[in-house]
Amino acid sequence: MMYNWFECKVKYEKTLDDGSVKKVNEPYLVDAVNFTEAERRITLEMQPLIKGEFEVADIKRVRYAELFETALESADRWFKAKLIFITLDEKSGKERKSSQQVLIQAADLPAAIERLQEGMKESMLDYTIANIAETQLMDVYHYQEPVPENSKKA
Repeated sequence: MMYNWFECKVKYEKTLDDGSVKKVNEPYLVDAVNFTEAERRITLEMQPLIKGEFEVADIKRVRYAELFETALESADRWFKAKLIFITLDEKSGKERKSSQQVLIQAADLPAAIERLQEGMKESMLDYTIANIAETQLMDVYHYQEPVPENSKKA
């Protein structure tokens, strides 16, 4: 399945645990067909979660070759890794390097590395982890088929 990922930044006033209010600009990842749909989808996802007004402050297309997700409740952070793949050019016999970005859901950095290595076991290509770092992503929303109006229950 091909994903079209968009990072959407949502700006709103958040009430902190101590009762104070702080302006925040939080990034979310949305799988959508285009920028317009990404804005519509993030707006629909945020409406039940945010009390008061909010604004979709920025949308940018991002490329991730793969997402390594988990259902573990403790895995509440997202890590971005750059992988370097080494392939052999059959014509010239030379090694070629290519890179891809992947996203890993994990509780901490060691768990992210372990999750990445577990997910890459099936890969036939040699790779190295060029870098891995925690992102600010709050959540990831996969594409969902829109429900046609005439099929909704009354």
